[in-house]
Amino acid sequence: MNSAVCPQSPVFCQNTMNYYSLNKKAPNTTFEDAVVRGLAPDKGLYFPESITPLDASFFETIEDKSNSEIAFEAIKQFILPEIPEDVLKTIVEETLNFDFPVVEINENISTLELFHGPTMAFKDVGARFMARCLGYFNKTNTKDVTVLVATSGDTGGAVANGFLGVKGVNVVILYPSGKVSDIQEKQLTTLGQNITALEVDGVFDDCQNMVKQAFMDTELTSKMQLTSANSINIARWLPQLFYFMFTYKQLKSKNKDLVFSVPSGNFGNICAGMVAQKLGLPIKHFIAANNANATVVNYMISQTYNPKPSVQTISNAMDVGNPSNFIRIQELHNNDFDTLKANLSSYSYTDDETKAALLELYNDFNYVADPHGAVGYLGAKDYLKENEAHVVFLETAHPTKFLDVVEDVIRENIDLPPQIEAVMHKEKVAIAINSYDALKAFLLR
Repeated sequence: MNSAVCPQSPVFCQNTMNYYSLNKKAPNTTFEDAVVRGLAPDKGLYFPESITPLDASFFETIEDKSNSEIAFEAIKQFILPEIPEDVLKTIVEETLNFDFPVVEINENISTLELFHGPTMAFKDVGARFMARCLGYFNKTNTKDVTVLVATSGDTGGAVANGFLGVKGVNVVILYPSGKVSDIQEKQLTTLGQNITALEVDGVFDDCQNMVKQAFMDTELTSKMQLTSANSINIARWLPQLFYFMFTYKQLKSKNKDLVFSVPSGNFGNICAGMVAQKLGLPIKHFIAANNANATVVNYMISQTYNPKPSVQTISNAMDVGNPSNFIRIQELHNNDFDTLKANLSSYSYTDDETKAALLELYNDFNYVADPHGAVGYLGAKDYLKENEAHVVFLETAHPTKFLDVVEDVIRENIDLPPQIEAVMHKEKVAIAINSYDALKAFLLR
């Protein structure tokens, strides 16, 4: 850590985290600059210059702490003093005003439910946290910031909800036409105000490539301040480490090795869990559970990273052919394949296997999962064939967000929760685009 300017005064503070670009061709910078920029000037992802483990006593007494207390202690080294302590505590409390229950499936498998927030997806945590950080940094800024984000499903709704009405922030969401669920589409196209949805004729990778191209377009960036709310943004990515700690708090008394099976698309979620591990959280191993988009699965076999165009599946939030955050995972493991291999297993599953897992969870355990959670469950089962541990798979979205798939598989109707019911009958408002030029023209209008 280096010195940086305190937010309260022009003097310099010690022990402030700096962030560096993983492309290693841009100067180190502050948390604020990393959040506002999204990507570094050399188009690399930002990464904290150090991760200092928490004191062992923190984990020994974790069950005595509230979720907000745990989260503040875990995140403060990355942010203080750029956001003052009292403000950061308020941001954390407002971000985490819902539950994160762990539900036992059987003796060796549990699920962490991450769908109890306003848009019923795990991305509520990162989106709400980032929105509040950006709102704090932007309160004295006279120039608007445009948040440009690509979504394969849940990111769009979470970002739209998190940033709705935030002063000086305009949100533009790109999503692939016909490749998100009806409910996901409603959540990102019906809010209005400072939220605009662009419906892209293509797949998620096309949306993500357009966003990246916008950040590299100097004609565009010279005229407007762009940032991203995908997990490439440090403030969207890092707070996802919170709920890995909340899980340990709930399962500590089991005294079993803890393994997480994470349904993975852009790999930000599992990467945040690995940061929690670096902070000292006793996690034995990680499982990246994938659908047919198996770039990382193939890499873990061949050691050759070969991104491919994404293919559409019923677990659409994971339809990512070139996961942005995998470079952060490599950095966390010192870019050493053997070190990574010891900490990460990766499996991929077909839609038919996913449907079978949905049915098994319902028939055998009376548990209604969503397709992403079902993929995580399959990863847990495969890992336990050769290992002993307690595996927690992440249930990343409420099953009603994938109503057609889930109801067709389990042959039961699912009641809509209030968060979903509230958007079902609203009118979709989206602008169709089919090229980067169309995106650029919209942004410069």
